[in-house]
Amino acid sequence: MLELQHFTVRYGDVEAVRDVDLQVGEGEIVTVIGPNGAGKTTLLNAAMGLLPSSGQLTLAGEKLPRPRVEDMVARGVALVPERRELFGEMSVQDNLLLGGFSRWIRGQRDQGARMDEVFVLFPRLKERSRQQASTLSGGERQMLAIGRALMARPRLLMLDEPSLGLAPLIVREVLRTVSSLSRLGVSVLLVEQNARAALQAADRAYVLEMGTVALQGPASTLLHDQRVIDTYLGLGQTAAG
Repeated sequence: MLELQHFTVRYGDVEAVRDVDLQVGEGEIVTVIGPNGAGKTTLLNAAMGLLPSSGQLTLAGEKLPRPRVEDMVARGVALVPERRELFGEMSVQDNLLLGGFSRWIRGQRDQGARMDEVFVLFPRLKERSRQQASTLSGGERQMLAIGRALMARPRLLMLDEPSLGLAPLIVREVLRTVSSLSRLGVSVLLVEQNARAALQAADRAYVLEMGTVALQGPASTLLHDQRVIDTYLGLGQTAAG
């Protein structure tokens, strides 16, 4: 679904992301973990076309040498940013309808069916469909942000730090739902600082350090890799803990 080759992002003379090779297969959940400042969010934003980049980006077999947001959205890519960026004074339902607007202007009048799919994934949003988004808890806002992105029926969903500011139980609930998206035919690229939760949810993983890929492999393998355990999962902790 997505392939990055020699992908590089610069801020002036500084290389924030350097020579990254990364793949996300169809129906696959791939996570990028790493410390603060490693370039994880920069990588995601550049892949979405929000930042200039060099190297090669291929989406569903089509090469896009200079990805732009409009092109990525038109080709079925959705991004849920770290700040979620909901419309606080609008209801949950209206936020969801806005997420499906791109389909509506193309003549696809299936917003009701899409909303029902979101409510199956996140039943709490159905209970709060008339509430203003600003009144939701942090976990519910994250659910709404993901649900709004799913209204566009993306083929690839990019998530930036979905666990940020959430209680551990809510993190597990949100990422468990993300893990189920393959049933809807959605591939996921997940940038996450909560390494344990991300590795438990993903199929494959990349460890980004100082803007480059330091490790990669099946998520279950990295979950038990001693270097990952010591650096990202807590010294002396077992990966299953």
